[in-house]
Amino acid sequence: MHRHVVTRVLPYTPEQLFALVGDVEAYPGFVPWITGMRTWNAREDGPVSTIDAEAQVGFSFLKEKFATRVRRDAEHLTVDVSLLYGPFKRLSNQWKFTPKGAETTIEFVIDFAFKSRMLDALLAANVDRAANKLIACFEDRARQIHGARV
Repeated sequence: MHRHVVTRVLPYTPEQLFALVGDVEAYPGFVPWITGMRTWNAREDGPVSTIDAEAQVGFSFLKEKFATRVRRDAEHLTVDVSLLYGPFKRLSNQWKFTPKGAETTIEFVIDFAFKSRMLDALLAANVDRAANKLIACFEDRARQIHGARV
């Protein structure tokens, strides 16, 4: 079991960051290792929407597909992701956006285990770097869309 938490404070509103993370269809445009995204089964129930998404990922040593169910709760400003299928034994993550003055605290929690012991060991050793890189991709995207904030 590999659980990792990354916390960042960014100069954007919780709603701006929630919308950015919730827009999974846009990920291939700014997350370099996501090479494709297919979505289906979108549904809404008040402030909560869900969508199923299959991501194609590509690294130098790995090309895989995996699918998740993405639950976006606009009232609580959370995005929860759970595994549908793929190379994982287990995968879940949560994004939580909390206002902090004129900024927002992002908390990203990921919990995963791969079916392959080799992949599991390799990615467990690099999860900190990968999670920080992922957050940096979203921070760069927020800057592109909403401008630099001081």
